[in-house]
Amino acid sequence: MTVCAATNNPGKLKELRRILEKAGHAVKSLRELGITLDPEETGATFAQNARIKAAAFCAASGLPTVADDSGLCVDALGGAPGVFSARYAGVHGDDEANNRKLLAEMQAVPAGQRAARFVSAVCFMLPDGRALTVEGVCPGSVAFAPAGENGFGYDPLFIPDRVGVGAGTVENAARRTYAELADAEKDAISHRGRAMEKLESELSEFLK
Repeated sequence: MTVCAATNNPGKLKELRRILEKAGHAVKSLRELGITLDPEETGATFAQNARIKAAAFCAASGLPTVADDSGLCVDALGGAPGVFSARYAGVHGDDEANNRKLLAEMQAVPAGQRAARFVSAVCFMLPDGRALTVEGVCPGSVAFAPAGENGFGYDPLFIPDRVGVGAGTVENAARRTYAELADAEKDAISHRGRAMEKLESELSEFLK
């Protein structure tokens, strides 16, 4: 199946392409399809925003479309930045500014009280309007300083509780951030990876 990956974020596109192609699907990016839409994300939840994006890009591409909305939810901040993760500091997609703001907001929060989770809602929409939405979560905590280069967004500040190894996972004893993990270590535990696993497991029944 050829699928439109509905994201303009190069890091997210890389992850979606890696996961979808591993599952046997051909992936077309928005650039490859010549689509320049930027739908307004007005949803109050990740799932609502994922569906908004999936609907817009599915209509524009005419292809089955996968869109995700994801973000970081921090317990000490009442779940913020949440659906505002990409524009937490005011400018959409400014990772450095978002990370600086997060660190500033967390400055007085001690170790042991910095619990957080990455959440990803993925919506698969068909041109006939049918849609399947799933969600994946990765629990962890917020670091005191950024570390690692293999990531984007809040990856340098997020320490997952577990990391992937072989066919399973182990405790993240070294407290490495998302951005310090190899792709395989991250895919096994990532919020987006878990959402995509659910999507893949439910897709055949959905497509009947």
